Amino acid sequence: MKLKKELPLIAIVLLPFLYITYVWNDLPEKVPMHWNIEGEIDRYGEKIELLLIPFLLPVLTYVVFLVIPKIDPKNKLKNMGNKLQSLKFLLTTIMSVLALFIIYTAKNESLTNPNYIVLCIGLLYLILGNYFKTIKANYFIGIRTPWTLESESVWKETHKMGGKLWFIGGIIVIISSLILDQKANYTVFLIVTGVISILPILYSYFMFQKEKKSDLEQHV
Repeated sequence: MKLKKELPLIAIVLLPFLYITYVWNDLPEKVPMHWNIEGEIDRYGEKIELLLIPFLLPVLTYVVFLVIPKIDPKNKLKNMGNKLQSLKFLLTTIMSVLALFIIYTAKNESLTNPNYIVLCIGLLYLILGNYFKTIKANYFIGIRTPWTLESESVWKETHKMGGKLWFIGGIIVIISSLILDQKANYTVFLIVTGVISILPILYSYFMFQKEKKSDLEQHV
C-alpha cells in the first residue's frame, strides 16, 4: 500500500471522527440512536455509542478493501487495479458522508428527512451497478453464488445483467427519495432491494443450467 496514494482517503475516513470530536461537548448524555419510518426517535442511547458509527461505516469499509485483495486466493481483485481503488474511494466516501449525517442528526435530535439515508443507499446501488461488470470473479465482492463461482462465463453474464439492474434500481431509489413521502419511499426501496437481490441469483442459476446443458450436448 502506497501511503501517499491513500492519504486523501484516510482523510475522508477521519472526517466523522473530527466532527464528533468538535461537537462532543455539545452532545447530551442521551442521544437519539434510531428513528422510525415517520422520522420519529424511538430509541436513545449513551453518546459514547456514536463512536461506533464511524468505525462501522467508513473505517470498516476502508479496512475491508485493504484486506480482501491480500487474501483473495485467486488474486483476481489485484488485477482490477485502478478500478478497485476507485470503487474503494467511492464506497468509503459514501460511508463517511452517511456517518457524518447520522452524527449530525443525533446532535440536533432531528431527522429532517429520513429519505436522505435511503437516497445514500440508492447511490450505493448505482455505484455498485456501474462497477459490477468490471469485478473479476472472487469470493468477496460481487454476486457470489455457487453458480457464478463455478463458472467464469456465468460470473461475467450475471454481473453484466446485475450491473444494469442495480444501476437502474439505484436511480429509482434516488428519484423516489426525492419525490415521495417516507412511507411510499420505504416501500419502493424494499421492492427495489428485493428485485435487485433476487433476480441476479435466479439468473445465475438458469445461466449455469443452460451452460451445463450445452456442455452435455457437445459431449453426446
